[in-house]
Amino acid sequence: MDYIFIIIALALILGMLVGYFVKQLVANREIQRTRNEAKKLLDEAVTKHAEVLRAAREEAIKVGNAAEAESKERRLEIQRVEKRVTQKEEALERKVDALERREHELENQKKGLEKSTAELQEIREKQLAKLESISGTSTPEAKELLFQMLRQEVEEQASQQVRAWESRIKEEASERVQGILATTIQRCATDVVSETTISAIPLPSDEMKGRLIGREGRNIRALEQATGVDLIIDDTPETVTVSSFDPIRREVARVALSKLILDGRIHPARIKEIVDKTRVEVEATARAEGDRAAYEAGVTGLHPELIKLLGQLKFRSSYGQNVLVHSLEVAHLSGMLASEIGVSARSARKAGLLHDIGKAVDHQVEGTHALIGADLVKQWDKHQDVAQAVGEHHGEAPTSSLLGSIVGAADAISGSRPGARRESLENYLKRVKDLEDIAQGFPGVDKAFAIQAGREVRVLVKPEKVDDLTAVRLARDISKKIEESLTYPGQIRVVVIRETTAIDYAK
Repeated sequence: MDYIFIIIALALILGMLVGYFVKQLVANREIQRTRNEAKKLLDEAVTKHAEVLRAAREEAIKVGNAAEAESKERRLEIQRVEKRVTQKEEALERKVDALERREHELENQKKGLEKSTAELQEIREKQLAKLESISGTSTPEAKELLFQMLRQEVEEQASQQVRAWESRIKEEASERVQGILATTIQRCATDVVSETTISAIPLPSDEMKGRLIGREGRNIRALEQATGVDLIIDDTPETVTVSSFDPIRREVARVALSKLILDGRIHPARIKEIVDKTRVEVEATARAEGDRAAYEAGVTGLHPELIKLLGQLKFRSSYGQNVLVHSLEVAHLSGMLASEIGVSARSARKAGLLHDIGKAVDHQVEGTHALIGADLVKQWDKHQDVAQAVGEHHGEAPTSSLLGSIVGAADAISGSRPGARRESLENYLKRVKDLEDIAQGFPGVDKAFAIQAGREVRVLVKPEKVDDLTAVRLARDISKKIEESLTYPGQIRVVVIRETTAIDYAK
């Protein structure tokens, strides 16, 4: 039994020893394997380190080579810059030397010039002193005298040149133009007219006013509604005023009212009947007046619509001048002007007769009467040159035809002749006074008089202050001042009169 325990103990001890040796063997193998791996890692690290060192060494060599090359290139560039700077410094030194030499030369020249100037000044002073002693006049006085002589000479030459130009222009144009206009104006003599946009109708008594008004104003309302005008019944004794911008309506109302006053039967039905009949009569009168005007102007072949519109101008006035009478006058003037300068007189008369035809409808159509008239003539007449002249006679369309200029000139002559158009006394007196004040505002003027209804200014000058050449210049200056300061129809003639009277007695 003990032997068994001994064997078991020995087996256990032997097992423990074997286990120990086995564990030791396994541990040794593990240690060896670990050492091998560590050695392997160490070898790999050494190899990589060597490769890194070799690569770093190669990179350092490359960087060193590049730095050396760059340093060499910079040294060369620095050497080139230093060489250029040295060359520029040498060039600047040469230029400085040249400038110093030039400055020295200029200084010498300046000294010589100052010396020469002083000598010249001395000679000049001696000569001036000698001239002053000879002439007996000081230098400022001589300068002033020379300046006055030059100024007088220049003014005389300018005035002579202006006078020569004016004489040449007058010689070329004055005789023909004045002859044409004088002949034309003298051949056309018309009456002075005065018509307005209202008509005053006399009444036999003030009792007639009440009958015209009617019960609760029914008669006057009926008359105003039938005629389209305004009836003004005020405190004026035995007078009724008819007001309207439409000349046909005003004429219809005037004639109808006159008939009603004569008839005595005044009520709405009678008013309508009389107005209707009167309207037909006025239209017939307008046609008859249009035919008469065309016949007097020597214009044939006009369209009936144009004749009708032309006749309506009988009842229209402008600035107190009857438009139909004015149109006839312009037709005659246009024909005479055209015949004088070799243009078709027939076309000129037609354009002159129709130039204001737009005024017959300008209260109904938008636009100026010249352009409206041109459209009407284009519509009813085949002569385009006539329509063009009608549109151009006030300059509202570009003037491109001689016929338009002729009609414009004839229109200006007719409208600006004395007595053609009315002008208030205050405006007339103011215009005349302004003309005289403008003329008297110039130096050398003694007196000024506005004559011929303000169409001419006679200027009397002082002969000791204004010579003949200055008088020509003075007339031109006064004309320019009038053009800039005043508004007036036509033209104003400026006449400067210089008179010298010498008196002596034989004893």
